[in-house]
Amino acid sequence: MPQPLSKVYVHITFSTKERYPFIDIAIRNKLWDYLGGVCKGLECYPIQVGGYDDHIHILCILSRKITQAKLVEEIKKSSSKWIKSISPRYSKFYWQDGYGIFSVNPTEIDVVAKYIMDQGEHHRKRTFKEELIAFLRKYKVDYDERYLFD
Repeated sequence: MPQPLSKVYVHITFSTKERYPFIDIAIRNKLWDYLGGVCKGLECYPIQVGGYDDHIHILCILSRKITQAKLVEEIKKSSSKWIKSISPRYSKFYWQDGYGIFSVNPTEIDVVAKYIMDQGEHHRKRTFKEELIAFLRKYKVDYDERYLFD
């Protein structure tokens, strides 16, 4: 092929340190917008951003110019600094070290986007831990639960 062609959809999720519920209603929508802007700035165009009190989900197109690890590193670094600048009440904000990033079938984009939009409803029934384990099982990711949430 005379040119590189790529369209890889990814679903990213990670939580606040120790799953502390920092993502309150006061910053939630601003944070989603900020995270989407970081992705866009890295040419990883966001489709849906959302989450809940203690974690986020991002559905975006992975740019062919950036690795998965670098994308998540930049999202976390930039948004952590931004959140801390909003108010002293967020001065101890941190993201957890780990993350999950999963490929998404193009035919499932609408399903994943709706899933992200419905996080409030979803987490009335299921914890983030249960949610993450379900993802890991679905994608057949080997993991040691002893280290999954430390």
